[in-house]
Amino acid sequence: MQRRDVVFLLFDRVKHLDVAGPAEVFSEANRRGANYVLRFVSSSGAGVRTSTGLSLSVDAAASKIDHADTVVIPGGDDLPITPIAPELRESTIRLVDLAARVVSVCTGAFLLAEAGKLDGRRATTHWAYTGLLSRVHARVEVAPDAIYVSDGKFYTSAGVSAGIDLALALVELDYGADLARDVARHLVVYLQRPGGQSQFSDLLVRTRSAQDSVRTVVEQVISHPAEKHDLSSLAKCVGLSTRHLARLFQSELGLSPTKFVEQVRLDTAKALLLKGEPVYRVAQRAGFQSPETLRRVFAAQLGVPPSEYQQRFSSARRSSAIASG
Repeated sequence: MQRRDVVFLLFDRVKHLDVAGPAEVFSEANRRGANYVLRFVSSSGAGVRTSTGLSLSVDAAASKIDHADTVVIPGGDDLPITPIAPELRESTIRLVDLAARVVSVCTGAFLLAEAGKLDGRRATTHWAYTGLLSRVHARVEVAPDAIYVSDGKFYTSAGVSAGIDLALALVELDYGADLARDVARHLVVYLQRPGGQSQFSDLLVRTRSAQDSVRTVVEQVISHPAEKHDLSSLAKCVGLSTRHLARLFQSELGLSPTKFVEQVRLDTAKALLLKGEPVYRVAQRAGFQSPETLRRVFAAQLGVPPSEYQQRFSSARRSSAIASG
């Protein structure tokens, strides 16, 4: 297998999972025949303390790196809200300029944007900060619902665990779908997560404290949006009457089961469009009866047809990502 050097740029209060998640994907891929060589650097060459308080040692200062196939810029809670240290910005610029491929996880996009590397490019970040990224860095074309986006050699991902999604996509680009699928299976994660990151917004945050029956229905709908999900079938899957389930949804989530299904299908359709899927296939996979039904829902909810939404916000298609990888 071709060797691929992956360099992680670390800094104090870096989001621990932004580092550990992708690193574990690459390491698991190595156990299945890949040949990633992982290196961890900081601006000064000194170790860092992560968001969890855990200390991480590094291999070298960023200035000592003279080759990288992939550079990973993880996020941190401070990046969107505090000035970025000049030495961290300089390290970012140096590593980006020498890398064949650049990856940001979560709010790491703010570090790339501050370095001027995302100007005129599509990018994404954690759903809670997409608006801020768009306002502060107006030259960045923010894709608010994407799990990850590729544009040229730059790959940006949404919040925290989306770094795992992106790392799996990179393994697939580098070593093929079979190996990536084995890694995903072993880590018990989706190879390609259904839906966009809007599924993790306030509505789903509220389901964490919901009753088990509501969470079961929510998970069933999100995992299989194209299946028949009328009120009767949803109530049956959790052994409740339709009236009782409707009352639970209204009290726990503030909307009916039917409205929830509609929202999940809309989110799923948006995510599939962002990946370049044609409208007819999006309608099938997202659970709409026909492309025309999908168009009516988009017009009513978003004020634009699916094709226009895709043109405005779509990330590069997977084929383009392969060509540019």
